[in-house]
Amino acid sequence: MHLAAINIADELIPIWHGSFRCEPTDDKDTWYWAVLKGRVWQDHGKAVADATPYLPGSFDRPPRNPAQKINSGYKAWEFLLYLFGLGPAILYGVLPDVYWKNFCKLVRGIRIMQQHKILAADLCEAHEMLTQFEKEFELLYYQRCVNRLHFMRPWAHSLGHLAPETVAKGPPICSSQWTMERTIGNLGREIRSHSQPYANLSERGVRRCQVNALKVMVPGLDPPTDTLPRCSIDLGHGYVLLNKRERTPHRLPPLEATALVSYLRTHDININSDQCPRIIRWARLQIPNGQVARSSWKENTMTRMPRMARNVKLCINDRIQFGEVQFYFQMNLNGAVKTLALVSLYSTPDYELLRESYNTLYSCKHQGNEALMVVEVFAIQAVIAMVPHKLPNNPELHFFLVEKPGLDVAQFAGHVDEDEEGDGDGDGDGDEV
Repeated sequence: MHLAAINIADELIPIWHGSFRCEPTDDKDTWYWAVLKGRVWQDHGKAVADATPYLPGSFDRPPRNPAQKINSGYKAWEFLLYLFGLGPAILYGVLPDVYWKNFCKLVRGIRIMQQHKILAADLCEAHEMLTQFEKEFELLYYQRCVNRLHFMRPWAHSLGHLAPETVAKGPPICSSQWTMERTIGNLGREIRSHSQPYANLSERGVRRCQVNALKVMVPGLDPPTDTLPRCSIDLGHGYVLLNKRERTPHRLPPLEATALVSYLRTHDININSDQCPRIIRWARLQIPNGQVARSSWKENTMTRMPRMARNVKLCINDRIQFGEVQFYFQMNLNGAVKTLALVSLYSTPDYELLRESYNTLYSCKHQGNEALMVVEVFAIQAVIAMVPHKLPNNPELHFFLVEKPGLDVAQFAGHVDEDEEGDGDGDGDGDEV
C-alpha cells in the first residue's frame, strides 16, 4: 500500500502546506485549502509527535513531527499512520470543513482496502468513497483549470481501480511491498564487502535460500519459535496469559468488586461485594493477531512509561466497544476456570462527528471507574490506540481511535441516519473477498 503511504502524502501535504508548485497564471491566495502554514503547521506537527506515547509498540514506527522531520527520511509507514491513522482527528477544525470531509472519504476507503479480509459490502463502500473522493478532488482542488492540471497525478486515477482489482486479485495488502522491502533490508544488513556489495548481496541471498531449503528437508534444524514464555498460560484459540502476576491474592476495591459481583451474578452466583473473592492479577495477554495487550495495573508501575498498550477493541454481545484493561485474572466458576479481564469502557463515539467523518473519527470519553466491566479475554479483538484530543469549542477531553493498518477496522451498526447517497456505514454483512 505504498500508493497510500507515499504517493498520496507526497501531494496532499504540500498542497495543504502551500508549498506545492504554483503556475505563474495561478494565485496561491485562492488556495483556500493551504492552511498548514506558520504557527498552524508547527502546532500540527506537535500534535502528531504528541500522539507517540499512545501508539502501542505493535504499531511499529510512530510518525515523527512532520514540521521538523518530513524531509529527513520520513518512512512510508510513518506517512500511513500520520495521514490515515491520526489524520481525521488532527485535521478536524484545521482544514476547512469541505476539504476535511473530502479527505475523510479517502481515509475511509483506504482503511477498508488495507484489511487482509474485506467483506463484499465493505468493498462496495470503499469503492464508492474512493470514487467520490476523486471526483470531489477535481472540483475542490484542480477545479478543471489548465494551470492546475499538474494537481491530477496518477494516484488519483488509480484509486478508482483498487476495489475492482481486489475482486480479481485479492486485498492489496496481501501483495504489497512491505515483505519484499523487509527482506531487502535484512539482506542489506548482512553485506560485509564494500568493494563488491552487489556480489556480496547475491551470495547472501543464495545462502539464505540454501538454509531455508535445509530447514524444509530436515525440520529438526529449525528450532521452534512459538515456545511460550516461562509461567505463561496457553488459553487456546491463540490467547496466552503472560507474566507478570501477583504472588498472593488480594481483595478488590469497592468499585472493582461491584463489577466482579455483577459478572458473577450472570453465572448464577449470588453474592454481595463483601463476599467478593480475592484474585491474583496478571499483567499481559497475547491475542491471536500477535499483539500483546498490557494492563493499567502494570503500565502504571513502570519507571519508564512505554508506548501505551492497554487499550483494546472488544466484541461484547456482537457489539464493538473500546476499553482500557485494568488487569487480567482467573477464576473457577461452576467447575471451569475462566480467564477474565477488568476493563474500563470508553463511551460510545460522538455519532454526529462519526457520521460527518464518514466513520473515520471515533471520538470517545474516558469514563474511568464509572464504567468498569468484567469480560472474558476472548472478547478482546485487538490492541488499539486511544489518543487524547479536544474538539473545537469544547474544553472536555476526548480520545480518538487509531487502529493498526492491516487489521479489521471497527464497524458500528445502527448509528448512521439513512443516506440516499450511500455515504453511510455498511451493515457488515456479505461474503469475504
